[in-house]
Amino acid sequence: MSAPNQRTRQARDKINWIWEWANPVKFMWFSGLVLPWLIGATVLVMGAGLVWGFFFTPEAVNFGSSVKIIYVHVPSAFMAISAWFMMVVASVIWLIRRHHVSALAAKAAAPVGTVFTLIALVTGALWGQPMWGTWWAWDPRLTSFLILFLFYLGYMALWAAIENPDTAADLTAVLAVVGSVFAILSRYAVNFWNQGLHQGASLSLDAEENVADVYWLPLVVAMGGFMLFFVTMIFIRTRAEIRLRRVHALELRERMADA
Repeated sequence: MSAPNQRTRQARDKINWIWEWANPVKFMWFSGLVLPWLIGATVLVMGAGLVWGFFFTPEAVNFGSSVKIIYVHVPSAFMAISAWFMMVVASVIWLIRRHHVSALAAKAAAPVGTVFTLIALVTGALWGQPMWGTWWAWDPRLTSFLILFLFYLGYMALWAAIENPDTAADLTAVLAVVGSVFAILSRYAVNFWNQGLHQGASLSLDAEENVADVYWLPLVVAMGGFMLFFVTMIFIRTRAEIRLRRVHALELRERMADA
């Protein structure tokens, strides 16, 4: 075998090794192995970030203690958008490779992302009332975030409305791709439109846009905890979806046997 062909075969073998993790049996084994460690890390990191942020940071000069809501609002908003992008990637994998674990992972992420989005909207209102003098404004980022929340609800409703799981996975995958437009707008609306009440990013590659270090460091820890929490919930809910799929297959087999 020539060297180019051998390299091509090795690259193909590496890709196939990655796709092997989409096997439900291997996923159940791996997720069951790492879940206890993930749960422990989530409790440790999220707890440290929230306790540090809420109890060991000073009040802001202009905002008072209300500034500490960023330790819930910013991580929730970040994960709400990240969860949708994770759903898009998993949905595209399903459309191309037809791996059921990817479709079930996208389905499992939707309720988690919905909760994150709702928390971000509520905490944003709690922050906005003392800062802007209003609970809500039709700001570009706020509006696109509300639309993203509605897309989450529509995604879950579409899964529930279609009995055939493969058809539901196909249609929700298309909805996830379409909804990614509003996920992008939710993230970059402040950059697209100069007008609006919502301030710029609390965390940015541009150091001038970051909050002060006394708030920034615990915020980074809190965001790490929220990310670990999201991964933990995806593993737990995907495992549950796989079990439900197996139960559905057994029930279908019994109905066919009785027919």
